[in-house]
Amino acid sequence: VSNAGVGMAGPLECQSLAAMQSLMDTNFFGLVRLVKEVLPDMKRRRGGHIVVISSIMGLQGIVFNDIYAASKFAVEGFCESLVVQALRFNVAISLVEPGPVMTEFEAKVYEEAERADYSRTDPETADIFTNLYLKNSKDVFASLGQTPEDIAEHTLRVIEAARPPFRHQTNVAYTPMAALKHADPSGALMTDTFYKLVFKYDAVLRLSLR
Repeated sequence: VSNAGVGMAGPLECQSLAAMQSLMDTNFFGLVRLVKEVLPDMKRRRGGHIVVISSIMGLQGIVFNDIYAASKFAVEGFCESLVVQALRFNVAISLVEPGPVMTEFEAKVYEEAERADYSRTDPETADIFTNLYLKNSKDVFASLGQTPEDIAEHTLRVIEAARPPFRHQTNVAYTPMAALKHADPSGALMTDTFYKLVFKYDAVLRLSLR
């Protein structure tokens, strides 16, 4: 089970390349290093199961989560590319894709975001992040967040499955969000929907979550 991860949220201009590289080293290359260690023996034994804790943000990018989403997209692409070869050796790969989870991990990300210096971005972007994104994120967590125990139960079901799924989303509330991409290959539907949620209907969104 690969579960190492760090988070990052905020305007792109306010994040250093060193911090981005460190995040990718944990979230993506940490998984790669693990798989390189365990896969050869699993192939020799012709049996095994690699379970990767990914994220709904590996399927759908979310505003102000650019680098974190990129790391999870990398995880998803890596596993999607590897799974066919692995199946030839009777090795299963499963991606567990949670939405928000109420842990110290998430709390730390948002605490750091609230204390960060936004002088390197323009005032409008800083205002959007602090007064729209952070406020909405708190409502999303309060309404849709899952407990670590819930994610553990989902992961256990994936591990014990007779035919392990390649992808398993833990929160059905996020299925429509991920489906928007496939409904319109041009990306216009997804982009328009998220733009309106963030900039036009944010008050309605917060009220519905509460």
